[in-house]
Amino acid sequence: MKYNELNVTANKNKKRVGRGISAGQGKTAGRGTKGQGARTGKKLGATFMGGQRTLVRAVPKARGFKSIRTPAQVVYLDHLNAFKGKTVDNFTLFEAGYIATPFHTVKVITRGELSEKVNLHVAKASESAVAAIEKAGGAFVKTPVPLPKSTKEAEASDK
Repeated sequence: MKYNELNVTANKNKKRVGRGISAGQGKTAGRGTKGQGARTGKKLGATFMGGQRTLVRAVPKARGFKSIRTPAQVVYLDHLNAFKGKTVDNFTLFEAGYIATPFHTVKVITRGELSEKVNLHVAKASESAVAAIEKAGGAFVKTPVPLPKSTKEAEASDK
């Protein structure tokens, strides 16, 4: 039996309850006998548990704060030695495999020595990293994070 071979009707007929005993859902019409659930206009929340303390209220809440901001992708200073005399931006770092995506904030922090001159065009860099870049003869330019091109813009430019 395969999923596409199932004989299931897409639209089942609505069950008509309370139409007499011979219809199969007569008399109490599937509501049982008496009680709050048998009455008309019953409005019980999904968490109602018959008047006792509900599980939702008994379980402790998840306290604290969870930030939705994505943390900056970190690139270490000694990685920049691979880009001898080049201009380094998000796209060159992405192509070299140092960051996961070129469309997020990149921060360069100090680790190791920088021996090559590089011009760095990223969103953030630590003060010590900027000092090391300038000492090696390069420059740091604070650049906004590039936005991905939308598919609508690409389609419009193709026409």
